[in-house]
Amino acid sequence: MFKYALALGLLASAAPALAKDVEFKPLIDTRLRYETVDQDGIARDADAVTARMRAGFELKKGDFSFLAESEATLAINEQYNSSTNGLTQYPMVADPENIELNRLQIQYRGLPRTVVTVGRQRINLDDQRFVGAVGWRQNEQTFDAVRVESSALGPVTVDLTYSWSDRTIFGIDSPIQSISGDNVFGTAGVKLGPVTVKSLAFLIDQDEAGRRQFSSQTYGVRATGGFKLGAKAKLNLTASYARQSDWHNNPNDYSADYWLGEAGLEVAGFSLTGGYEVLGADDGAAFTSFQTPLATLHKFQGWADKFLVTPPNGIRDFYASGGYTIKKAGPLGPVSMLVAWHQYDSDRLSMNYGTEWNAQITLKPMKTLGLTLKYADYDADGFATDTRKLWVQLDYIL
Repeated sequence: MFKYALALGLLASAAPALAKDVEFKPLIDTRLRYETVDQDGIARDADAVTARMRAGFELKKGDFSFLAESEATLAINEQYNSSTNGLTQYPMVADPENIELNRLQIQYRGLPRTVVTVGRQRINLDDQRFVGAVGWRQNEQTFDAVRVESSALGPVTVDLTYSWSDRTIFGIDSPIQSISGDNVFGTAGVKLGPVTVKSLAFLIDQDEAGRRQFSSQTYGVRATGGFKLGAKAKLNLTASYARQSDWHNNPNDYSADYWLGEAGLEVAGFSLTGGYEVLGADDGAAFTSFQTPLATLHKFQGWADKFLVTPPNGIRDFYASGGYTIKKAGPLGPVSMLVAWHQYDSDRLSMNYGTEWNAQITLKPMKTLGLTLKYADYDADGFATDTRKLWVQLDYIL
């Protein structure tokens, strides 16, 4: 008994010294959003008003940090199909009511030019085409994982992750709230002047029933570069190639290619971007086309979200966008405007998947406050159905 009392006394006496050097940072991320969806073939329009709150804290002491964060989503007006509420008379808005532990991680920075993160964490790799947090949806995708990011090998940077669970956006009532498996994400890059070249390896293992067709192994290369053209202009170039095939318990036998070429020009607040992205197909059967189930899919192939699963015949997306940013528009703060257009076709059999227009305006009247107006209009041509979506969103991030 005396030993326990002595140990407690020593801890109590050491606590002020331990706490003295601890840095505490609160984490607050709130979002209120209205989303409406008008989709042909579904009699009623979706009208979703949802509120999302992430709250937590981060403690830092020396080379260690500890982060904990909860996440809750409330459906204020639930006239939409959330994927779990059974309201199939409405179009899909994938923001189900939910409450969960979003992140719980320990990070160590004591090794030379290396960061090690262990626990439930947010992972965004490069442009999030293969692995991302799906930040547009109210419920974030996170991973139970061990991640090592290092630039200790001179000019070579390495980013290596082992993840045993994918915590999806579909919430606690979904049968795929979490998807277990032995996932490995790896990139290794080198900077050559204004150009960065990376090798890519993604081993995706989805063990849950109904998800094994998404298990795949993908290997590729990605190159990005930014080139100044005078004092106010910049040319940005991106090229990527990857080869994917079945892996682990995937019942399908296939291989498919991925291609991306993109060029963007920035001049005095204006931006112009054009690109061509191909997710190829093998023999055309279901799930034998190039799939990216862990990506932030809303960023790619239009905001109407018609191609979250790659069609059996693959997809080719030719796109162009133009934008303008005002650094300071009086009380509105920075203002950004963007318009984008997509032409969709199959990779094989010469099918036309339709076209899509996207438009967005973002305002930031305060450092912690942001307003987004966003619109998507997909015009089908023998694939899916015409769909129009509108969002009004208010964000507060501390």
